[in-house]
Amino acid sequence: MTDYVFDPQPITSVAIEGDDKRFPVRRIFCVGRNYEAHAREMGRDPSREFPFFFTKPADAIVPDGSDVPYPPETQNFHYEMELVVAIGKAGFQIPVEQANDYIYGYAAGNDLTRRDLQLEAREKGRPWDWGKAFDESAVISPLRKASEIGHPSKGRIWLAVNDEIKQDQDIADLIWDVQEIVSILSHTMRIRPGDLIYTGTPAGVGPLQIGDQVTGGIDGVGSHSIRIVAPREGL
Repeated sequence: MTDYVFDPQPITSVAIEGDDKRFPVRRIFCVGRNYEAHAREMGRDPSREFPFFFTKPADAIVPDGSDVPYPPETQNFHYEMELVVAIGKAGFQIPVEQANDYIYGYAAGNDLTRRDLQLEAREKGRPWDWGKAFDESAVISPLRKASEIGHPSKGRIWLAVNDEIKQDQDIADLIWDVQEIVSILSHTMRIRPGDLIYTGTPAGVGPLQIGDQVTGGIDGVGSHSIRIVAPREGL
């Protein structure tokens, strides 16, 4: 038995719809600017620019129904509604036409972002970590198994703040579709069970304030709800 200098952190996991078992999270990958209108609102040319990825720590996961503290060091805290892909089998250099074989399921996610820190880093040519990879920044609904719902290629994706719709599009509008994303990522590194991929957000991103109720969903996949609360004090 391995002896550690302190107790390891618990394994982060996500609920699975209709199953008592949970999905253990290994890594979180996110795709940047994967809807044309959102790419334009962020000041970029969206014409099939090769997809790029950034990451969040596994323990950034926020389950449905949670209170999310307003994060430190930001004055511009944003929502980003996204389709999430859950990987269930290890693979490397996967052809696009075989990508579905590696997908365990899907969820509705929200890539919470400290926009001011992200844009400052972008302008200085620095990594996005401080704007994206902070505590409690990866909201996710319970997973739906691909064996039950198939591999959705179309369906409404939406987000509302205090019941006012802010994002409303269709996942068919992804610039790079799920199968292409899985294939491209697998040519960069070996994907493994437990990896999550947030596939990009539609146009309409915007700020959140303390007290906001945030809901979002994807037809045929799932939905989630969170509440933004005052900053957490202490550990």
